[in-house]
Amino acid sequence: MANFFSFKVRARSVRMVFEHQGSYETQAVTVVAPKIGCIPQTLSGCVKQTEKDSGMRDGVKTEERHRIKALERDNRELRQANEIRRKASAYFAQAELDRPLKR
Repeated sequence: MANFFSFKVRARSVRMVFEHQGSYETQAVTVVAPKIGCIPQTLSGCVKQTEKDSGMRDGVKTEERHRIKALERDNRELRQANEIRRKASAYFAQAELDRPLKR
């Protein structure tokens, strides 16, 4: 549901689950999911993430998850750049050793 539905549809479906929890308890997700055209597992994940974002449940918030993802991407890019520099340094060092000495 994270990529297939707009933010408004997600918010509305999660709100519907919260509204129906009193009457359906644990079945609220299974009742609401078909109405919006997704599977219960997808909607359940959205409900759990909303609960995490609002502090009702322990876990990583959406903002934190995006920040971690960006930091991991930056870290990966820096590692690749360092590897390129290391290989270039080794290449130029070997070329310096292979060059004949000037007299």
